[in-house]
Amino acid sequence: MKKTLVEFKNLKTYFYTEEGVVKAVDDVSFKINQGETIGIVGESGCGKSVTAMSLMRLIPNPPGKIVGGDIIFENESLLSLSEEKMREIRGNKISVIFQEPMTSLNPVYTVGYQISEAIILHQKLSKAEARNKAIEMIKLVGIPRSEEIVDAYPHELSGGMRQRIMIAMALSCNPKLLVADEPTTALDVTIQAQILDLMRSLKEEFNTSIMLITHDLGVVAEMCDHVVVMYAGKIVEEGEVKELFKNPLHPYTKGLLNSKPSLTGKNNNKLYSIPGQVPNPVNMPNHCYFYDRCEYASEECKKGIPNLKNIKEDHRVACILYKEEQ
Repeated sequence: MKKTLVEFKNLKTYFYTEEGVVKAVDDVSFKINQGETIGIVGESGCGKSVTAMSLMRLIPNPPGKIVGGDIIFENESLLSLSEEKMREIRGNKISVIFQEPMTSLNPVYTVGYQISEAIILHQKLSKAEARNKAIEMIKLVGIPRSEEIVDAYPHELSGGMRQRIMIAMALSCNPKLLVADEPTTALDVTIQAQILDLMRSLKEEFNTSIMLITHDLGVVAEMCDHVVVMYAGKIVEEGEVKELFKNPLHPYTKGLLNSKPSLTGKNNNKLYSIPGQVPNPVNMPNHCYFYDRCEYASEECKKGIPNLKNIKEDHRVACILYKEEQ
């Protein structure tokens, strides 16, 4: 029996703007089990990063606010904790690898100092002990000459090395959950493959759960055990990675999978793109959000927003084309 580490329960995170209310995350529920990698996928603006920032309680207020639901971490509600308690969890039990390492690392401090900072704060080690741990972590993420690199500044390192430093920093306190927000977007493909291999081996070594936010389905296929597909702030499909890739159900998921380049030369060598645009987040319709872009759309789709239904064990979809498993 898998042990649940994190559970999102009907999470709602809204942004209150001059134009109106943006429901960035609207009634989202899913679980992350211990030692599992879960992929959160979807187009830009679908709510992936806001879900992660809600977990870390880093939503800027104003304009953003978590208005409903709950996030349970190790049987404790994160939304009811004090800010002081949350600071003890951030960077310690839950760590983040951000999308762009050059903007995430402070240019005026050495990388060793930045790794040591979390170690001193959370593990109560001396400066000398923290420095040694930082050297150890730099070595662990595959950077040679770690005794020299520990005193280097971010601008002295390549993009791939900076991303490895971010991973070293995130793993320095042996977190239970690693949130990786597009961790390979800014890197070329060879470095991307190395970073994914590194994350996979470190996950196995530390038994760390990973919440991987990406729009790259190739990365999901390679890294994840479970997939959550988001569209316009809602989950439209969820399931085991092999099942979802073999048997995608929601028209949006099918569109994402068809958008991948093909080696077989089908589609007359033209790359498929999902037609239309994501609806305006301020005035969302009172029916299926994907209606205007869906080739299977019918009048039935305008009768309300579909709920997630269990189609198979551990495979759910929000679409009227499918009936719930009895």
